[in-house]
Amino acid sequence: MRLPSMSQPFLLAPIAECAPGPPGAQVRLAGLGARGVGKSAMIVRFLTKRFIGDYEPNTGNLYSRLVRLEGDHVAVQIQDTPGCIQVQEDCVQVLDSLSRCVKWAEGFLLVYSITDYSSYQSIRPLYQHIRKVHPDARTPIIIVGNKADLLHARQVQAKEGLQLANELGSLFLEISTSDDSQGVCDVFQYLCKEVSKLQHAGSMDRRRLSIIPRPKSPNMQDLKRRFKQALSSKVK
Repeated sequence: MRLPSMSQPFLLAPIAECAPGPPGAQVRLAGLGARGVGKSAMIVRFLTKRFIGDYEPNTGNLYSRLVRLEGDHVAVQIQDTPGCIQVQEDCVQVLDSLSRCVKWAEGFLLVYSITDYSSYQSIRPLYQHIRKVHPDARTPIIIVGNKADLLHARQVQAKEGLQLANELGSLFLEISTSDDSQGVCDVFQYLCKEVSKLQHAGSMDRRRLSIIPRPKSPNMQDLKRRFKQALSSKVK
């Protein structure tokens, strides 16, 4: 299956809305999916609690906020991305942009609309691309079926989203960004917590390696002395 591409090249464009935190206090997330599935609306809903239904096609905004996570404030950066289209022959630069975003992020939100079956079909290749860049299966990825309030226009059944998530080993949720602020919050809170866990585990591993005593170099004089003693005992 061919990897969907972005509708146009994009750049990380930071919005300086929170002061940089100490190392390890930042969580980097990315939202990926087809055009019109509600990625921007989800991000804004999480950060501001407001729902905005219509957006201009985005060129890759980077949102930066201090978020309260289990009693602590964490600097969260969320990369929004332009919608995906089918791969064309001249889209190498676009795929490079997607790859840069995937390399940058530590947790991923894959969004499709339950009213658009083609957006659902883009999830698997996006997931596979992320796993190529991040082979560590612990990298958190959550699949979200958005626009669950539009049941009259449903094209993707909930069981299809759940089946795909089970095949890929990912978490799955169906939500309505317009009607369910808490569901949107739960999605991002989950990603933030999982990324924080990985960061903590990584820092513990580095600390453990740093305290392992370095083996001492052999003392050549001592080795020569022992070798002479072994020879002399054999001669006797």
